[in-house]
Amino acid sequence: MAKKLSITPLHDRVIVKPAPAEEKTAGGIIIPDTAKEKPQKGTVVAAGPGKKDEPMTVKTGDTVMYGKYSGTEISVEGHDYLIMRESDILAIV
Repeated sequence: MAKKLSITPLHDRVIVKPAPAEEKTAGGIIIPDTAKEKPQKGTVVAAGPGKKDEPMTVKTGDTVMYGKYSGTEISVEGHDYLIMRESDILAIV
């Protein structure tokens, strides 16, 4: 997050950088790439201004939890992000 993104989300959209997938289980077993689950946690890197009657609850830098299949995967400047509506976010951690 040292550099500002070149895109700005509109209305109630947020851009989230997903947390890296778990590499090992709690018992120390290494998980192969084919068995890794999609992360459900990430950091907000950009947020839109909100809707007319609904201001945004999340802000840049918040760590959030979201649904497993929420958002659309995008690639900006060589990095992978998710863009989703604020309503897809389940909690701020």
